[in-house]
Amino acid sequence: MDKFINFMEKHFIPHASKIGNQRHLIAIRDAFTVTMPLMILGALAVMLNNLSLSIPAFGKFMNGIFGGDSWTGFGGAVWNGTFGVLSVFIAFLVAYNLAHHYGKDPVGAGVVSVASFFTLGAATSGMNSTGLFVALIVGIIVAEVFTRLVGNEKLVIKMPDGVPPAVARSFASLFPAMITVSIFGLIAAIIAGFGVKDMFAEFYALVQEPFMGLANSYGSALLIAFITPFLWFFGLHGANMIDPFMQAINAPAIEANANALAAGKAAPYIVNKPFVDSFVNMGGTGVTIGLIIAIYLVGRKNKPFMVVNNLAAAPGIFNINEPLMFGLPLVLNPIMFIPFILTPMICISTAYFATSFGWVPAATVMPPWVTPPIIGGFLATQSFSGAILAAVNLVISIVMYVPFVSLATRQELKKVSEA
Repeated sequence: MDKFINFMEKHFIPHASKIGNQRHLIAIRDAFTVTMPLMILGALAVMLNNLSLSIPAFGKFMNGIFGGDSWTGFGGAVWNGTFGVLSVFIAFLVAYNLAHHYGKDPVGAGVVSVASFFTLGAATSGMNSTGLFVALIVGIIVAEVFTRLVGNEKLVIKMPDGVPPAVARSFASLFPAMITVSIFGLIAAIIAGFGVKDMFAEFYALVQEPFMGLANSYGSALLIAFITPFLWFFGLHGANMIDPFMQAINAPAIEANANALAAGKAAPYIVNKPFVDSFVNMGGTGVTIGLIIAIYLVGRKNKPFMVVNNLAAAPGIFNINEPLMFGLPLVLNPIMFIPFILTPMICISTAYFATSFGWVPAATVMPPWVTPPIIGGFLATQSFSGAILAAVNLVISIVMYVPFVSLATRQELKKVSEA
């Protein structure tokens, strides 16, 4: 194990750290972090409107109070203000974050990015999650182009002394903004020249939908379950590093699932963020809620474990496991390496096949990631079978961690007796 750790620290960690610090990925991750409350609210609004499908009595109750189905207008209005314009937010925020990284005008870059996004025709069909990939591309390109043009002295209109700074800044970015938006206008004209009437719909069908389908496979789910704890084992925040990838498929998958279920069809996408959060990341990366319970069951004689465990139990209920990561620790802990890596892979396997066999509904609602285990499974699937599946995975995690906690406890007692 020591040779393996030394090898990984020498050959793998430096490259992984570079990827984790890559400015474009950080900009995407931070953009989705800002929009997370909106996505949670939008998902809850969709759940409220669709609750009458799974619980007809609820629909009758609400119709009786409001004298019809006008109450569903609330959910529709909230969806319009969240998922309905999600791509617009992302186009702004990605450009904003990148420009901020370069030390240039972030607000100007964000505004130009939104203008460029609409120049491509977003007003027709691209404002919701359908245009998410295009929004990411536009935000990155605008930030790269705009920040370079803003730094060109030949494009700056110099204002006389006494002009307010805000006015001077707007004129300084006048030509860079015009050039950047014009580039996307030219792109839109070229695409239209090839007979493409709706670029966003075409891009979704040709690129985004196949990518989501590829990411929805069991192999990709297994890879997600592996790579996150694997990176964490070496002290790298695995969840943050793969978050840009997860978020790119997350909102479209949730929306497609909700629309399919509302139409009485099967949900097309199993793998999304609420699926992973509710059935795999219980207690945090590595299904560490099982480790906390295992320590209480068989590790009570291990005083160092118990001290950390007592501190980690409360945060662990809300899926925060940094006290375990660095206090136990799990980072570079050779004894815990096997259960920490394998437990999420087993849990995602049971969840994936339980969903694919139709035993559990697909996740269509995104509860806050701090939602306690089992409750999250119920909310994400709007089904008690989701809660049962989460409980099964919880038991699996406990069983996986118990023998390794026992081993660590025996080693600690041996060390104490020798001392």
